[in-house]
Amino acid sequence: MLLIFLTAFQFVLALVLLVVILLQHGKGADAGAGFGAGASGTVFGARGAANFLSRTTAVAAVLFFANCIALTYVIQTAGGASASLILSAKPRHKIRVPTKSKPLPAPAKTSRTLPVPGSKG
Repeated sequence: MLLIFLTAFQFVLALVLLVVILLQHGKGADAGAGFGAGASGTVFGARGAANFLSRTTAVAAVLFFANCIALTYVIQTAGGASASLILSAKPRHKIRVPTKSKPLPAPAKTSRTLPVPGSKG
């Protein structure tokens, strides 16, 4: 149950990080505000968006990595991480390897000789 909760929380944190990072604007975006893009600071105030979004990003990143460590600990203590999915998979078809094979017959000899290019005869 704890593993399912931590996995769902990890997914939500990943989405929150994605959205918060994409909402932030780069350092070059302030130069665009002087040339007519005046709506850059109207939602959170002049500097409120940068502080709010950067703090939210930092908190979400710390929670994300703490949840990664918690997930690793829960999986390691449960003993589920020691077995590989590939090694534990069962083959669908049996592979038959021949143990003894019969030798192929030698090619039949032909009595006809082939002409060699550039020679007469």
